[in-house]
Order: sequence, then structure tokens, then C-alpha cells
Amino acid sequence: MTKILAIIILSLFSLTTYGQTKMRSIDELIDNKDPGWAIVKGWINSAKNKVEILPVGSMKAKDALYKTQVTTHSPMGAIVYMTGGLLVDHGWIRILGSGSSKLSRSLPEWNRGKTFDDYGQPTPYLLIADDVIGGMFILNGGGLGSDLGKVYYLAPDNLEYEPLDLTYSDFLNFCFNNNLDEFYKDYRWKNWKNDVAKLKSDQVFSFFPYLWTEQGKNINKVSKKEIPIEENYRLTLEYRKQLGFDMQK
Repeated sequence: MTKILAIIILSLFSLTTYGQTKMRSIDELIDNKDPGWAIVKGWINSAKNKVEILPVGSMKAKDALYKTQVTTHSPMGAIVYMTGGLLVDHGWIRILGSGSSKLSRSLPEWNRGKTFDDYGQPTPYLLIADDVIGGMFILNGGGLGSDLGKVYYLAPDNLEYEPLDLTYSDFLNFCFNNNLDEFYKDYRWKNWKNDVAKLKSDQVFSFFPYLWTEQGKNINKVSKKEIPIEENYRLTLEYRKQLGFDMQK
């Protein structure tokens, strides 16, 4: 596991130190001898929570892997190359892969213009997954703290980057096996499964009063509507700015 984490960190975040570098070819990124997908698939098969593997097209998979610049030996590279993404717990959490009809965002395309301007440029952090209430899971590349390679949660109930002390592999196992009812205990309303089933995976629920206000703390008393996740991302950063938080790009 330590070796896998080191590969992810070196692949993604050496760019932060050295600036834009020559991008590795797709052949260099595909590991046929020791692919990580066998490990990830085993985790999914034994998962306590429901995990839906979204289909992937060969060309999209190669394009996304090339733009991500992570080898398929790593869990992240395996998910990008072998899946269109993963939907966890009836679609409550969306883990980004290469994109599909149900989850059109690929991991590299979703990050472009947010965590970096163009492929091959420094990556201070990486948006790796999100949930239906507008929370975002972020892999730290040094831009969020000294705990390089650890996952943060940009929480919709306080708009803060919360360190989860999880590596990417730990995060997958958190999604697959953790008691998500407990993690989201204050933010799962009655009949949430029916509402989530109707929600597109490129949308989130927007709540009013906002979840980060005192009036928005009772999830069963706020109103909600579907909005594009792109809109949610921009609004979250704008609210952080208005409230005086230190801003990340």
C-alpha cells in the first residue's frame, strides 16, 4: 500500500515542485504486468456499500489516463482507465474515472481550469470525488497542507477543508465499507434514496437555507433543488470568499 501511495504522489504532484514536465505516453502509463484494477475490483466485490462500476470506452479511457498521468498500477490510474467512474451507496458519492453517459465528467477534465490550467501543469490538489449534497473530496498535492497525498473533504455544512487523514486507497475503502449513514447522519433526509435515484450524476442538491447557516441545520426542514455541479463548485468558492476563508483556486 505504501508503494502504491508513493507512485500516486510522485506521478501527480512532482509537477508541483518542478513545474510543467514532458508528459508520459499512454504506453508508459499502462501497466500490463501488475495492474491495480485487480486489487480495486477485489475491494469492490467485497464492499459493504453498493458500488456501481460505470462502463468505459477505450478511447476515452486512454485519453483520460494520458491527461491524468498516473499509471494503471495505482488504484487511481486503474479507476480512470478501467471505469467511467464509480457510484457509491445508490449514487450518493461519485468517484471520478474517465467519464460515461451517467457521469460525464472525467477526472482530468473536471480538474482542468479548477486545480490546474492545462494538463502537465502543477497540481496543488486534485478533485477526486463528490457527493449529492455538494461536498467535494480532494487529494492534497501540497496546496492544502503538509500532509501530501491525503484526502480532504470540502464540507457543505461549514465550507471548510476538513482533513480526513486518508490516502486515496484509504478513501476508496472508506467509500466501500464505511458506515456512510453515520458519516452523513445529519444530512440524509427522509426518502433520500428516491431523490438521489432521480438526480443526474453531474448535478447536486442545493439547499435553502444553506447548510452552513444556523437555519439550515435541519435537513428535513430546508428546501432543495437540483443544480449543475459546476455551479455548485463556483458558488462554494464564492461563499468561502464572502465569509473570509482563505481561498484555493
